[in-house]
Amino acid sequence: MAQNATIFKADLNVTDMDRHYYASHSLTLARHPSETDERLMVRLLAFVLNASDTLAFGKGISSDDEPDLWQKDLTGAVEKWIEVGLPDEKRLRRACGVSRSVIVYPYGGNSANVWWEQNRRAIDKLDKVSVVAIAGEISASLATMARRTMQLQATLQDGEVWLASDEESLQITLQPLKAPR
Repeated sequence: MAQNATIFKADLNVTDMDRHYYASHSLTLARHPSETDERLMVRLLAFVLNASDTLAFGKGISSDDEPDLWQKDLTGAVEKWIEVGLPDEKRLRRACGVSRSVIVYPYGGNSANVWWEQNRRAIDKLDKVSVVAIAGEISASLATMARRTMQLQATLQDGEVWLASDEESLQITLQPLKAPR
C-alpha cells in the first residue's frame, strides 16, 4: 500500500522590502513520502523569495509536468517556473519552452556544487534560467524549523532573508550563480 503525503500548514507573513511586497499567506504543503523536511523547507523558502498572490505549489517531485512552484497569469500562461533541487538540463529546457522565466534553487552542499559544475555550460545557454544556490548549512537549518503547523515571519532586504518561527530564527544569504539574460 502506498504511503500518503504528509500535510504541513504554514501561516507565513512576508515583508519583502526589496520588491515592496507585504502579505500574509496561509499555505498547505504536501510532503511526498520520498521528500525530506529539508526539501520541504527549501520549497517554502522558494515561496518566500518569490511570494505573490498568484504563486502556487505544483505537484513537484511527484510529477514530470509541473514544477515545485509556479506563477501563472490570468490567461493561464506560466510566468515563473521554479525548481528546487538538482533538475536535469532537459527538464530546464522544457520549462523554458512553457515559461517566461525559470528559477532553480539547488541545495544540499557538495552535491549541489557538483551538479552546478556538471551542468553549468548547458544551463548558461538557457537565457530564461536563473540559478540561486542555498548553502548546505542553511538548508539543514531550515529542516530543523519544519513543523506540521508553522507560524513564520519572513523579512527580505538587500538580498538577505530572515526567517523566524516562535522557536528560532535564521539569517539566509543566497548565492546567485546565474542570472537570466
